[in-house]
Amino acid sequence: MKVSVWATGRVVVCKHALLVVLLWLLTGAAFAQPQAPTGMAEQRAKSVTQVVLGILSYARWPVEPAQLRLCIVGPTEYTDDLVKGTTQATGRPVAVRRLLADNPAIVSECDAVYIGKLTPDERTRLFASLIGHPVLSISEGGDQCTVGSLFCLRVGDEQVSFEVNLDSVARSGVRIHPSVLQLSRRKSAAP
Repeated sequence: MKVSVWATGRVVVCKHALLVVLLWLLTGAAFAQPQAPTGMAEQRAKSVTQVVLGILSYARWPVEPAQLRLCIVGPTEYTDDLVKGTTQATGRPVAVRRLLADNPAIVSECDAVYIGKLTPDERTRLFASLIGHPVLSISEGGDQCTVGSLFCLRVGDEQVSFEVNLDSVARSGVRIHPSVLQLSRRKSAAP
């Protein structure tokens, strides 16, 4: 009888140890899983920041600002890195702030706007307010680059590319270097 109790107790201890090891492994896997998407999201945000700063560095305003004022309008996915504030490769500082889409200060206090998710009405009103003002606009994506925005980002797992709305560029009052226009054609033509 002592042998059977000892064997049963040993089986229970082994099952308990196995359960502890299994829970420990599952807990480790659960903690490891969120890090991969977070790392990818951070990488996308950094890539978007590089593309946006690149676009801004090839733009020229009628009156060049000493400090470029970039306003973020609407909820966005990829501006975490951009919001921290940054400096262009030329050394010009970029001041970044968030504004509501209906804020009248956009036309006077923003040299560029980064546009996130807006309702169609908010979008229409925003672009109507920008008419006649030299404000460069970059849309985060999802929409066709046909109405309003000068640049529309295409954020993928491997790269960030963009499209250019030549009609909007022509009407904006902001000059864009031709090499940026060529770059957008090459990237959007690639599969």
